[in-house]
Amino acid sequence: MNYPVSDMAENLIGSEIIKLGGEINRMIAEGAKVHNMTIGDFDPEIFPIPQELTNEIVSAYRSHKTNYPPADGIRELRQAVSDFLWKRGNLAYPADNILIAGGARPIIYSIYQTLVDPGEKVIFPVPSWNNNHYCHLTRAQQILIEAKPENNFMPIREDIEPYIGEAVMVAVCSPLNPTGTVFSRKQLEDICDLILEENARRGPDKKPVYLMYDQIYWMLTFGNVEHFDPVSLRPAMKDYTVYVDGISKSLAATGVRVGWAFGPTKIMAKMRAILGHIGAWAPKAEQVATAHYLNNENAVDGFIEDIKQKVSGRLFALHQGISQMNRDGLPVMSIQPEGAIYLSVKFNLLGKKTPDGETIQTTTDIFSYLLENAGFAAVPFTAFGNSPGTEWFRVSVGTCRQEDIPGLLENMRAALSRIY
Repeated sequence: MNYPVSDMAENLIGSEIIKLGGEINRMIAEGAKVHNMTIGDFDPEIFPIPQELTNEIVSAYRSHKTNYPPADGIRELRQAVSDFLWKRGNLAYPADNILIAGGARPIIYSIYQTLVDPGEKVIFPVPSWNNNHYCHLTRAQQILIEAKPENNFMPIREDIEPYIGEAVMVAVCSPLNPTGTVFSRKQLEDICDLILEENARRGPDKKPVYLMYDQIYWMLTFGNVEHFDPVSLRPAMKDYTVYVDGISKSLAATGVRVGWAFGPTKIMAKMRAILGHIGAWAPKAEQVATAHYLNNENAVDGFIEDIKQKVSGRLFALHQGISQMNRDGLPVMSIQPEGAIYLSVKFNLLGKKTPDGETIQTTTDIFSYLLENAGFAAVPFTAFGNSPGTEWFRVSVGTCRQEDIPGLLENMRAALSRIY
């Protein structure tokens, strides 16, 4: 029977990235070698979590740290995070203003539920990760802004300003998933100034505009690229900013499920109540282990330096190879990576013909051609909210071995050389 369900569930769209995985898995099952660069995750055989963190997790389980943790996280971890933020980000948030959860996803969900009533509007740029789905889950209205490649796909004040009077939240991320780019100081200062100006206009009796600032990748920036955050740039933003953070990306610990939020006291208290009801806690043993690990500054420094070198080495090798193809006249280009584990690549293939004489008409056609002819799979920006017909793709290096990159680039060059 076709049982009725809620409108939200009936119209919820599943993960677009998982859909792409079906075609990739089919080819792999048939024996094809595929460079699967769709996954925003780390292969633990290539990027294991820190050994010291592994040891701490094992020790915590052996010490029977397996009962319920407090709803906001164990005090030891909240204090360790507070110290970590101060030492490495110059952000002064006491332990009571920090909330621990099972990764960033429940934190983002609880931010939406805490700050946005059904029917209220949220501004977010595309491409970006899952804001459209969180709007749907919380019955918020979405205002999508298509960020431009000339701005490294980061939103700027001029993009947001026409809509700021309608919104109760702006949701941004830096370094950005899916693009691997970051806010410049001026870009973020301008957005903060816009929010502060709007809140001054609204006055104390009207709901303000809040900023959700996802910085889950902030430890992974490369070279001279600097990470900026709202409160450091504009201290007055402290009343309006909720941060999303955790160990998932910087420690390659996506499956360990330890994330945190920090922000104004009242907002953290309401988020804690929501997460307490849905039970989205990080496991207690992992919390204990993470607290001990974060306090081991030498171990953290060594691991961060190592993972940045490994990730940036892969990203820059791909970028340099693709840039050479572009100079050779092939229809491909990329944006220099600045952070995270991603490279933005544009395949200028729409309207061109394959060796079989078929015209490439859609983003899906581009994906299929590269998969079939180069054994290469990446995620189109349509999976991150962009309009159909985009030629931009996210390339993730979390499952990529450095020694595989020359062969990958050779396959890509051969496939693109046959396009006319």
